[in-house]
Amino acid sequence: MIEVNNKSRSKIDLNLIKKIAKKFLEVYKYNDYDLSIAFVGDKRMRQLNREYRGVDRTTDVLAFPGDEEGKFFGELILNYSQIKRQAKKFNNTPKEELIFILVHGLFHLLGYDDKTNKQKKQMEELGHKFIKKHL
Repeated sequence: MIEVNNKSRSKIDLNLIKKIAKKFLEVYKYNDYDLSIAFVGDKRMRQLNREYRGVDRTTDVLAFPGDEEGKFFGELILNYSQIKRQAKKFNNTPKEELIFILVHGLFHLLGYDDKTNKQKKQMEELGHKFIKKHL
């Protein structure tokens, strides 16, 4: 089951979010796993980022991997306000940036990291390939 909650004040196409997440889980053979996705605002995301990563600023996505045994793929928390700001910076539409960040977060749940430039580049390439091929 894919659960999506919008705790932000933004209007978000939750059906699109579910569709993309479902496709990702199918492609990577996790279609019988549960996934939780939540949208929050800047203030809440900053709190969570500070609490879980020790970084006192907002961010676009936080990923909390689940566990194989419990068939829980994980939880993503997304900040649509930050995603919209980033869209302008990268010359994307908010929808394009949202899709990319969602897929990016899903790769984090698979265990990918982007702490180094090499890892970041790899994750960006994986994200773009997935989007191009499956969406």
